[in-house]
Amino acid sequence: MKAFLDWFNEPQEMDPLIKAAVAHLWFVAIHPFGGGNGRITRAIADMALARGGGGAQRLYSMSAAIEKSLSGYYEALQSVTATEELDITKWVQWFLDRLGNAVGAALLTLDNVMLKNEFWQAHAAHDLNPRQAKVLNRLLEGNFDGKLTSTKWAKLTNASQDTASRDIADLLAKGILRKGEAGGRSTAYELALDLDTDRQFRSE
Repeated sequence: MKAFLDWFNEPQEMDPLIKAAVAHLWFVAIHPFGGGNGRITRAIADMALARGGGGAQRLYSMSAAIEKSLSGYYEALQSVTATEELDITKWVQWFLDRLGNAVGAALLTLDNVMLKNEFWQAHAAHDLNPRQAKVLNRLLEGNFDGKLTSTKWAKLTNASQDTASRDIADLLAKGILRKGEAGGRSTAYELALDLDTDRQFRSE
């Protein structure tokens, strides 16, 4: 542990991303505690990345990225710890791949937050009732199964079919919703994303 802490705390020429990967593996190999080693190890990796970034804040979490792929994580560790070889290339590659996914997911989340903000600013002058705000937020968050119909609207808001139809008609008139291509009893509605951008709302 002393050798590890001395190495971890001393400035080095090693790339900070590589150092985070090595620090993670080294602490796992030492395994100094009876429990909680995994959580501490992931915190150490995040600390090394924070130091390397030089900023006060980070929008991504390596710890969270690892938690989402634990099976691959244990396989990557096993590829190194189950052998006497000292080649840790496969582990470093896996770590950097997860890091790339973590950064990508953070950028996607940030992009969606900015798009939602732009959407609400564009419609700030419109007076919406709580039911309308609820459904629009569901649509913006990508947390919606299938297409939006008046029947689904009624179920989501615990409203009558007539109320749902009035809510939707109001949003159509305000240019917030538009009808999908299908008509008749299959009529569905979607967000009218006529913003000053060609980006689309996305979900991870």
